Amino acid sequence: MHTYLKFQTNIAREKPSTLLNRETNCPFCDRETIFKEGVIISQQAPFLLIENKFQTLERAYQMVLIETETCEGDLSTYGKEHLHSLFDFAIHNWLAIEKSGKYRSVIFFKNHGIHSGGSIYHAHMQIVGLYDVDYRTHLLPEHFQGIVIDRSPGVEFNLSTRPRGGFTEFNVVLSDLKSLYKMGDYVQIAVHFLLNHMNKRYKSYNIFFYEYQGHIIAKIVLRAPGSPYLMGYSILQIPNNLDDTVQRVQSLYFSGAVK
Repeated sequence: MHTYLKFQTNIAREKPSTLLNRETNCPFCDRETIFKEGVIISQQAPFLLIENKFQTLERAYQMVLIETETCEGDLSTYGKEHLHSLFDFAIHNWLAIEKSGKYRSVIFFKNHGIHSGGSIYHAHMQIVGLYDVDYRTHLLPEHFQGIVIDRSPGVEFNLSTRPRGGFTEFNVVLSDLKSLYKMGDYVQIAVHFLLNHMNKRYKSYNIFFYEYQGHIIAKIVLRAPGSPYLMGYSILQIPNNLDDTVQRVQSLYFSGAVK
């Protein structure tokens, strides 16, 4: 059974795109206008959580979390201080909006690259309050289980053996908020691996965040042109080299040791 959201195409046509046309002025770099428009929900320099100017979904409230002051930089290259501060700001704002009671559920995700569903090059995330939909309806525990790459107290990093969309999906499962910074480290490793070692052709990924069964979970997904098996028949494909991928990540980032 599917869940549907109504998409307002007339509003979407007005959205700028700096992914396909880098000559277009970046709306997220223009902080002077952002402050003048009075759309800021929360801020902690250099991070801004703002109202999305283009509310393309009916029965939803869309927000944008701007990660940097300029178009330079990406999650895969952030220094540790910036990375950890970003995760602290992002996760706590998302959870606060979820607990506000205004929405049935609140989704939190990141697009990167032309195959990710995004339109703005500037590093950002999105938080969307859904008035009628609970995103957890279609989740199963097996979606976040996999071959362990590394683990630390309160957090596990694994490669999914039952991906939601097929092929390569990394999971970072946080059971203790005290380990939030380590979660950020694992997410950064997954993103860096996808962009630099897994598939250099597409340079696209998504990160999907979930609050599920007492855990905070990040699912990092390599994005490429969609599989016809999935799109046409809802048949998922799982690579036969999962163990090899785990060993590659361990050798590159953990010297082969699983803690």
